[in-house]
Amino acid sequence: MSGSTGRPLGRRTFVLGSAAAAGTAALAGPLATTASAASFGWSDDGSNYVVDTGASLVFKVSKTNGDLTSLVYKGTEYQGYGGKNSHVESGLGTSTVTIAQSGSTILVSVAYGTLKHYYAARSGENNVYLWTNKADSSVSATRYIVRVKAGLFLNDEPDSYTYAPTVIESADVFEKSDGQTRAKHYSKLRVMDYSYIGWTTGSVGLWVVRSNHEKASGGPFYRSLLRHQSADGGGLYEILYYGENQTEAERYGLQGPYVIALTDGGAPSSSLYPGTLTTSWADSLGISGYVAASGRGRVAGVGISGRDTAYAYTVGLANSAAQYWGSARSSDGWFSIAGVLPGTYTLTVFKGELAVYTGSVSVSAGATTTLNTIAVPSSNDPGNASAIWRINNWDGTPGGFKNADLMTYAHPSDVRAASWTGNVVIGSGTETSAFPCYLWKDVNSGIIVYFKLTAAQAAAAHTLRIGVTTAYANGRPQVVVNDTWTSAVPSPPTQPSTRSLTVGSYRGNNYTFTYSVPASAWLTDTSAYNTLKIYVASGSGTTSFLSAGTSIDAIDLLA
Repeated sequence: MSGSTGRPLGRRTFVLGSAAAAGTAALAGPLATTASAASFGWSDDGSNYVVDTGASLVFKVSKTNGDLTSLVYKGTEYQGYGGKNSHVESGLGTSTVTIAQSGSTILVSVAYGTLKHYYAARSGENNVYLWTNKADSSVSATRYIVRVKAGLFLNDEPDSYTYAPTVIESADVFEKSDGQTRAKHYSKLRVMDYSYIGWTTGSVGLWVVRSNHEKASGGPFYRSLLRHQSADGGGLYEILYYGENQTEAERYGLQGPYVIALTDGGAPSSSLYPGTLTTSWADSLGISGYVAASGRGRVAGVGISGRDTAYAYTVGLANSAAQYWGSARSSDGWFSIAGVLPGTYTLTVFKGELAVYTGSVSVSAGATTTLNTIAVPSSNDPGNASAIWRINNWDGTPGGFKNADLMTYAHPSDVRAASWTGNVVIGSGTETSAFPCYLWKDVNSGIIVYFKLTAAQAAAAHTLRIGVTTAYANGRPQVVVNDTWTSAVPSPPTQPSTRSLTVGSYRGNNYTFTYSVPASAWLTDTSAYNTLKIYVASGSGTTSFLSAGTSIDAIDLLA
């Protein structure tokens, strides 16, 4: 086998979501049974268990700590950068590592305290299947990192982690000389948007296919770091639990399988994708916490009524032990969620990312729970309320606001961001695109919205609503109307306590602030503009983009 030459092998890199993946899977074909399957087996080199998949992949697992110490595909070593192995977290330390072969499957088992981790190989496949069972909080295990040698794949993705000259935040957000920012946090994709991540040269592809994330946290819209790449190599992640802007407690139990897949440049086979992968071959391997398909159930809904058909709807299931989700069919809202562990779950229907219905559903092993049509009450969707004016649409995201798209893969200080200041005029046609997606106490607090009212509207009290999607340091909006009426400072809703707005995530707990504005606050001159000033109230945070802030979903004045 030969090592890296240190020069790029090709032109392209990819991070693909499941929809794109389905269209490109044919590039790879099956991952791949070859004529060399007779070489399938394992050996012991003294320090490692050496597993030959009988295809084009040979990998090694340390007998001391369970690290993946070598990943050789077609004679080229891909594992390792900066002298580091691939492993759970940053390495487990001294562990009990064993190996066993059962027919066409080899299983390497790693035990470290209460943690159990597994590598499996199948005869004739260029895949490594992994499971991680974190039983409790006694062991830190929130990720698996595949560490890839430098120079093997080009670094040309905008969300790549690049060590740049200037550190601008917390030693993990960087600015390049051209003013663009980079951080390992900037994944761009929600969990539901991708089935795999990785790189390709056009002739070699190295991928991590994610698990179904049933024991992860944060739901279908959660964003976490997926990969990074820098001068000394790259890393591909399967995140078992990620704390940044997290809305749920950590779940424990077996996560997987997730798969390290090597191809001849194409996407990994769609048969490996979450919800598609079948692992009946693993049923009898003795993997701790493993539940076979026969021990799982399914939830199916015949439809969802009361939808706004301009939006995609998602149905989520969650309890303290597991989470699942599925897309509702656009024509009628039909959905199906399979592979669910038995139990009682909160069922949530999301319009975009905004919860508009919650209920309860119970799941039994080997059975399908069929639900009649779910009716979303009109009052549950704030977009159904009659408004004098509205900025943006109610969908649980800041999408459409100024800089919203950029903020999933860049820091707010990025040179590509439009000015965070600037006021808004209702009726201009640019209300949404001119309004910043985020407000901070030390950056753009006090932004002004100008609007006119008719005589009848000015003669009545109205409710003002501001929807937010997350907040940092308890930032929340306080409003002033026409410099004469000031709202009380609202209590902060429950939001994640970590960074959010600066690490590519707007997804916290959606919350709507309401303000009862008396008729006496409005101007009686119908030709004059009323002013609404929105301030960020909080005594927490520091300065600039780490001052107290919040992400906006929509703002409206009800009729």
